[in-house]
Amino acid sequence: AKQPTPGGGAAAAIGGAIGSAAASMAAAYTQRKKDKETGAAAKAELLIQSMTISPMLQAADDDAAAYVDLQRTWKDSDMSVEEKTAIEARALSIPTVLLESCHERICEIRDFLPHCNKNITSDAKVGIHQLAGAARAAYQTVLVNSPPEEEKMRLSKLLKEIRDLEDEILS
Repeated sequence: AKQPTPGGGAAAAIGGAIGSAAASMAAAYTQRKKDKETGAAAKAELLIQSMTISPMLQAADDDAAAYVDLQRTWKDSDMSVEEKTAIEARALSIPTVLLESCHERICEIRDFLPHCNKNITSDAKVGIHQLAGAARAAYQTVLVNSPPEEEKMRLSKLLKEIRDLEDEILS
């Protein structure tokens, strides 16, 4: 049967969960004796705690539910303006918060990279790239929800910061 989910926002959230898991795994391998002695293990533990995937998975479910509600706004002619406005705001909020979360997580991984087990930094960087893709995918979902121009500009700035960071770790 034809199903509208997972749509772009849910797919972006799942991508973010995968990126978070990759970074968390790299941090888990930064627990050696010498990592404990240098303080790298403590930094790794903080990264692991911040990379929990449950909020990303919840965002996928929330996006799917928001889309079902959004579809109702197109069909229910008796829906109040207030309810329609609230549903549209929620449909915009979910991918916006997801993009912000991806940006925040990418910055946390970037800050952890100098402390990461050198044999596994590539996996932490994969986390960055996966989260960057999730952020760009979330932005596509933001755009389809017609955000105000100033919000588009703010989110575009976050994407540029992500792109710059990716360029830096690729060089």
